[in-house]
Amino acid sequence: FLRIRLPPRSTSLYSSAASDVYKRQVSTQSTWGMIKGLVVDGKTYKYFSLVDLPNISKIPYCLRILLECAIRNCDGSSFQAEDIDRLLNWKDSVAKGLEIPFKPARVLLQDLTGVPAIADLAAMRDALAAKGLDPLKVNPLCQVDLVVDHSIQADCAGIGSREENEKIELIRNEERFRFLKWGQKAFRNLKIVPPGNGIVHQINIEHLAPVLMSECNAEAKTVFVFPDSVVGTDSHTTMVNSLGVVGWGVGGIEAEAVMLGESISMVVPEVIGVELKGKLSPEVTATDLVLNITAALRAKNVVGKCVEFFGEGCKYLALPVRATISNMAPEYGATIGNFPIDDNTINYLILTGRS
Repeated sequence: FLRIRLPPRSTSLYSSAASDVYKRQVSTQSTWGMIKGLVVDGKTYKYFSLVDLPNISKIPYCLRILLECAIRNCDGSSFQAEDIDRLLNWKDSVAKGLEIPFKPARVLLQDLTGVPAIADLAAMRDALAAKGLDPLKVNPLCQVDLVVDHSIQADCAGIGSREENEKIELIRNEERFRFLKWGQKAFRNLKIVPPGNGIVHQINIEHLAPVLMSECNAEAKTVFVFPDSVVGTDSHTTMVNSLGVVGWGVGGIEAEAVMLGESISMVVPEVIGVELKGKLSPEVTATDLVLNITAALRAKNVVGKCVEFFGEGCKYLALPVRATISNMAPEYGATIGNFPIDDNTINYLILTGRS
C-alpha cells in the first residue's frame, strides 16, 4: 500500500542562472513582475506566482509554501535573496545544513500556553504606559486563535456529566476565562474559542484554518492571497497538514515571537516522499493504516524531516483519515506529515462551510 522514497543526494535541481534571475527580481521591487492576478466573483486578487520557475514541479509542495513565504516577505533584511536561493537548491541546502527564515501566517494556542502569552502582551502594554508611550501599539501582528480545551477535568461521570463538568470548569477557571475574554476585546487579531466547543486540532481543521489567507496591501491598493501556514503550542498541530496547510508545534517563546512579527529560523528540511497506492479494504480502519505508516516511517528515521504523501492512493483517503495520519507526525518523528491540496481538500472545505 505504501512505498517510501528517500530523496537522492544529488546536485542542485536549479542552475545558478535561474537563481540569479530570482535574486535580481527580489533584490528590488521588481518582484512585481512575479505578481499575477486572479478574478473571483468580480473581485481581483493578487498572488506571487511560482509557475515560471524551472523545475518547480520537482520541489515538494511543503517547500513551495516556504518558498512563496520567502519571496513574499523578502525585504533584504529578515528575508534575503539567498534564502530564496537556498530553497530553490533545497537538496544542496539540506546536505549543507543551511538555515532559512519562515514567517507563519497564523499562531494557534491552547489555554494552558495561551494565558501566559496574553499576560506577556498585557505586561508589554503596562511597560509602554509606564514610559508614557501608547500601550495600544502592542498587538499581535498576525492572526492568533486561542482555543480553550485544556482546562476541563472529569469530575463527574454518567448521563449529563458533560454539562456538569463544563459548569465546574467555568467556576474553577473563572478568573482565567475572564482574563481571556478581556484579551479578546483588548487586542487586535486575537480570537478566543470558548470552552465546550471541542479540541484545538479539531476546531483548527474544521473551522479556523482558511487554507488560503488574504491580506490587504494599502500601498498596492489590492488584496493579496497566499498559502495558509501555522505554528501551534501543541505537538499535534500537524493535524492541519491533512488540509495541505504547513504547520507544526513550537514552544511558547517561539509562538510569542511569531505573534510579534518575528520569523522562525529553521534548517532547510529534508523531505521524505511516501507514495500511497491502492485503497483500503472495508475491514481496515484508519487506526490500522496510521499504525502501519508510523511503524514504517520510524524504521526509516524521519526525525526532524518533512514527510509528504502522494500517489493515486491519496484520492481514496477521506480528510478524517488523512487527519489521523498527519496528527501522528510527532509519533513517527517528522516535523510535518503533509497532504497537498486536492479535490478531497476542496470538498472538505465546502462540507465545513469554507467554500
